[in-house]
Amino acid sequence: MHSRFPFFYFLSCIVVYAICLPLLLLSLIRSKHKDSIPRRFFGVSLRLNFEPEFWFHACSFGEVRSLQPLINAIFVKKPHTKILITTITHTGFHEATRLFGNSHTTNVCVKFLPFEIFLPLWAKNLTSLQSLVVTEAELWIMLFFIAKKSRAKTFLINARISDKSYGNYKYLKGFYKEIFKNIDIVLAQSTKDKKRLEELGAHSVAVFGNIKILNIPKVSTIYNKPDSLVILAASTHMGEEELIISAFVKFHKSNQDSILLLAPRHPERFTEVCQILQKAKLDFKRFSDLVAQSNLDGNIAFNYPVIVVDKLGELINMYNISDVVILGGSFVPKVGGHNPLEPAYFGVKLISGKYIYNQQALFSYVRNVILIESKELATTLFSLDSLGNSEVEFKQNALEEILGLIM
Repeated sequence: MHSRFPFFYFLSCIVVYAICLPLLLLSLIRSKHKDSIPRRFFGVSLRLNFEPEFWFHACSFGEVRSLQPLINAIFVKKPHTKILITTITHTGFHEATRLFGNSHTTNVCVKFLPFEIFLPLWAKNLTSLQSLVVTEAELWIMLFFIAKKSRAKTFLINARISDKSYGNYKYLKGFYKEIFKNIDIVLAQSTKDKKRLEELGAHSVAVFGNIKILNIPKVSTIYNKPDSLVILAASTHMGEEELIISAFVKFHKSNQDSILLLAPRHPERFTEVCQILQKAKLDFKRFSDLVAQSNLDGNIAFNYPVIVVDKLGELINMYNISDVVILGGSFVPKVGGHNPLEPAYFGVKLISGKYIYNQQALFSYVRNVILIESKELATTLFSLDSLGNSEVEFKQNALEEILGLIM
C-alpha cells in the first residue's frame, strides 16, 4: 500500500456500491431501514448546510447515549459551538435527535453518515472543524480522511477489538494501518484492546476505560413502583425470552407477588415476543396499552404477571422501578452482552449470562453482578436474598481528561 491508498479505496467503494445497488434497493422494503438506507446510500438529505467545530460519530443507540455527557460538557464550556452528530442506525439517529435536537436546535445537526463515496461532498463545510471524535470500532476510511484533510484532530474513543473481530482484522493489518494513519489519538477500553489496536497499526494509544461510565442515567418519566417484586429482563435477544419466561414461570408459582417486565432489545421483535407469550399461554400486557389506559401521571397499573416493554426510551425508567434485572444479550453466544452500568446505577440485584465478551471493560466497573449459565437462571431467582445490590465504581476526573484532549 502507498500514499494513494485513499484514492484506490474510493474507486473500490464505487465498484462495490454498483454491485450492491440491487440489494440496497431490496433492503428499502424493510421498515427498519426506511430512514437510514435512503440517507446513507441514495443521497436523500445529503446536503450539509452546517459548519461544525466538533463532529461526533457513533454507530447506534448505546454509543450515541455514551456521548451525551461529553457533548453537554462542551456546550457548558462553549455554549455557541456547532456540533455535527452522525450515526448509521435508525435507533441511533432518533436517540441523537431526542437528546440534542430540541435543546440545541441551531447548534446541533444530526445526520445519518453517508456511505464513503458521498462523504467528500461534505468537505467544503468542514473548514472550521476542530475535532472528529469516533466511538468504538467505526473505522470508516473516508470519514477520518476528510477530517484530516480539513486539518482537524481525529480521535477514536472507547476503542475496542472483540475476540471475533480480531480474528478477522489481523489478516488485514496493512489495510488497518492505512486507516490509523489518519487517527491522531486512540483511547482504548482495556490493556488487551490497546495491544490489539497497536498490532493493527494504531499509534498514540492510551488505556482510558469505557466512556459509558460518564453517562449517569436519568429517569425521563417517574412511574410509581409496584408493591410486587419487579424482575426486568432488559435488552433481550432471540432465544433468550423463552429461557427467561421458563425460569420466571417456575419462580412465579411460589412467588405470586412478582411481575416480569420483558424489554426486547430490538423494536421489530415486540410482536414476536408477544407471540411467544401467547404460545406459552401467559397472561400479559403491552406496556404501551397500559400507558394508553392510564391518566399519564405515572400511575401505571402493573397488574399483569408479564408486561412487554414495547416503547423506546423506557428502559431507564424501568430500571428505576425494578428490584432485579436480568441483562440480556448475554445468554446467547453471538451478542456479547449489554451495558451493565445503567442498571447498576439503580442498585438492583443484577444477573447476567456469561457471554459478555463485548462488555468486559464495563463489567469491571460493577460490583455485585452475578454471571451465570442459562440453566442456572431459575435457581438464581429462588436465591435472590443471597444476592447483593449492584453498584458502580467511578473513575474520577475522566470527563475533564477527555475534554482536555478534544477541545
